[in-house]
Amino acid sequence: MNLNKVFLIGRLTRDPESKTLPSGTAVAAFGLATDRYFTDKSGQKQQQTDFHNIVLFGRLAEIASQYSTKGSLVFIEGRIRTSSWQDASGNKRYKTEIIGEKIQLGPKSAGKTIPQEKETPPQEEIPSKEQIPIIEEEGDINVKDIPF
Repeated sequence: MNLNKVFLIGRLTRDPESKTLPSGTAVAAFGLATDRYFTDKSGQKQQQTDFHNIVLFGRLAEIASQYSTKGSLVFIEGRIRTSSWQDASGNKRYKTEIIGEKIQLGPKSAGKTIPQEKETPPQEEIPSKEQIPIIEEEGDINVKDIPF
């Protein structure tokens, strides 16, 4: 049995770059940074950041381009693909990408500062959970209640 599945939660390192293939399919590519926190042997807290290349196709690409910007928090579910080619010097080159099959957008306020409004709504009108759409490759939108 084989399995190629990736789950990433991180922030965009740049705005999605969009284009359309000759077939008419939309494509969006962007970088995603994920952080890992740990304590080293000397007891010092450390942070390690990994960077990932993300590629989305079709409706997912359109949604990411429209609603995501640098710094946006996203959850990506997909698969790993590594491509290889020879450059102009004859050297073999490799590029590893995550092909997104589902995307979940973080809250609108994630990574952005929102000015406070003058009037605070009554307590019962403030939702206790943020509703975030889960968008699958087929274009279906399911809403899940996810606490933040």
